[in-house]
Order: sequence, then structure tokens, then C-alpha cells
Amino acid sequence: MKKILVTGTAGFIGFHLVKKLTALGYDVVGIDIINDYYDINLKYGRLKESGIKKEEIEYNKPIVSDRYENYKFIKLDLTDKDNLFAVFKNSGFDVVCHLAAQAGVRYSLENPYSYIDSNIYGFLNILEACKQFDIKNLSFASSSSVYGLNKKQPFSEHDCTSHPISLYAATKKSNELMAHTYAHLFGLKVTGLRFFTVYGPWGRPDMALFKFVKNILEDKPIDVYNYGKMQRDFTYIDDIIEGVVQTIKKPAEKNDNFDCENPDAAGSPAAYRIYNIGNNAPVGLMEFIEAIEEILGKKANKNLLPMQPGDVASTYADVSDLVRDFNYKPATPLKLGVKNFVDWFRDFYGI
Repeated sequence: MKKILVTGTAGFIGFHLVKKLTALGYDVVGIDIINDYYDINLKYGRLKESGIKKEEIEYNKPIVSDRYENYKFIKLDLTDKDNLFAVFKNSGFDVVCHLAAQAGVRYSLENPYSYIDSNIYGFLNILEACKQFDIKNLSFASSSSVYGLNKKQPFSEHDCTSHPISLYAATKKSNELMAHTYAHLFGLKVTGLRFFTVYGPWGRPDMALFKFVKNILEDKPIDVYNYGKMQRDFTYIDDIIEGVVQTIKKPAEKNDNFDCENPDAAGSPAAYRIYNIGNNAPVGLMEFIEAIEEILGKKANKNLLPMQPGDVASTYADVSDLVRDFNYKPATPLKLGVKNFVDWFRDFYGI
């Protein structure tokens, strides 16, 4: 049984990863600060589903799940270096999967400092702890937003990502650069995962699917940006989790054929790799809305708006490297994924 630290376990992806890893027999320690970027009741709901009772949560106090005997949760801020390092020292992790971050493109326009604190300083503490306590296998969440101004599609890990258009994207790109530095200098095996528009049960309220379903059911208009002329590579949560697990099981390896005169952005002579995890099948925003309408049996009242600062018109993941190295490709059909979300939403909110 391997012992693994997962950060961000009150979050959407972290919550689902805990379920998967505990089922696979990993000994899991989860960390989350439970901030109020969105409704904390949803975060506490995820924790409750994981066997962590809200009334028992105190800062820096380990709580053993009453649902998964191999899961322990700690409320902790990743910028709290001393207590974070104590967790590493006392736990003896074999693997770290870092998912915690300040999320959201639009929010980064209004609250930039929270992104530097969480996504830069917090990640630096994770890297330093991995170095100090000899963690050789680190996976971390990056984002499709790093592709920025790049319009060459599908987006490939081998493409340049030097032109982000939001601070959120810039912090994620910074994480990739920081991780490579630690892989090169200190021998960490590091895998960065660029997620593409993750959706599914227990999803975030600031994401389009959640907002669309909620507003349609409440007979409120939905905001449709760029007048609907957008497409996203929507990727179902279970597919994301399977991709994460595959990279946890198979750490990054050095590329002995790396050409320093013609460097490949996806690899390194250090044990460092970047992978896209996306559905490899972009869907138009209007088609996405139509799928929601069909499942809900209700039409949306669309409020057509211009493009928002920091957004991109289209995302499309090239997953050929994921297929080559792990024999894995996300494949959940959009309508099935949306239906699963709607079923969860109705149950959780009693609608």
C-alpha cells in the first residue's frame, strides 16, 4: 500500500480522486483550506460524502474518515510552511498529487493576489517539501488555459505556451516551469497534467454546466459569452481521474533523446513530463446548451454577451501522448456526462 498526499480534497477533482485512490488501496492523506471562493456548503458536502464530518474539522487537526478507513483529512493552508512540512515529516509519503489551487479565469482579474499566494507560494512549499522529504513522484494539476493565444489546434503539449492571457493561466504555466526546475536540480519525478474543461457530479458552481443547469431550472437567463461562438473540449470527471491515476502509477522518466538545440516543450532530460487530459472532441457552446435543454426538458433563456477578458474561443486537446504512454484516452459521451451531473444536482439540491 502506497501512502499518498492529495491536496485540494474538498475540491471537485480532489474529492473524486480520494474515492478512486481509497478504492485502489492507497493510504490517502488529504489537505484543503476550504476557502470561500465558492459556496463552502458544497465543499463540506463533498467532505461529508468522503466520511469527514464538518463539526469535527479544526485547523491542522487530522480526521480519519468514517467511510474510508485509509483516508485522513487535514484542514491546512499550503502557505503555512511549518505545519505543511510537519505533515510531510510525520507521514512518510511515497507520492504527492497536488490539485489545490485558486481556480477561475475571471476571478483572477479581480483578485490577483490570491492566485500568487495559492498557486505560486503554495506550490513552492509543495516542491520544497518534496525535495526535503525525498518524494520522488509528484503529479500536479495544470490547465488547458496555458495555451493562451495559441490558435493551432488541437493543442499539443509540444506547442509553445508562452502567451497566457489570464493571471490564472500564467500561474499554471509558472507551476510547470517551477516543477521542471526542481526535477532538473533535485531529481524529482514530476508530471504536469493539463485538464480540459472538467465537468460532472459535484462540479464547481462557477463552471458553465452548473450555472446553466441551475438557472434553467430556476427560470433565469443564462449568460452565453462570445454570442455562443465558442467550443470547449468538455472532459468528464471520471476520465480525468483515470488519467491522473495512470500518471501516479507510472512516474515521469528522463528523455535521453532530448535535443537541447531543438527543445521539446513536453519533455526534458530531467524526469519531467506534461500531458493533456481532454476528451479530444470539442463541442460547440450552443450544442452543449442544447444537450442540457434536452436532458432537463426545458429551454434556456439565453443572454448573449461578448467575449470576456481572459477567455479563449476554443479548446481542443491532442491526447496522442497520453494514448502512447498509458494506452488511455477519455471517452465518456457528453450527454451521458451531462445527465449524470443533472441527476446529482437534482438530488443534492432537492430540485
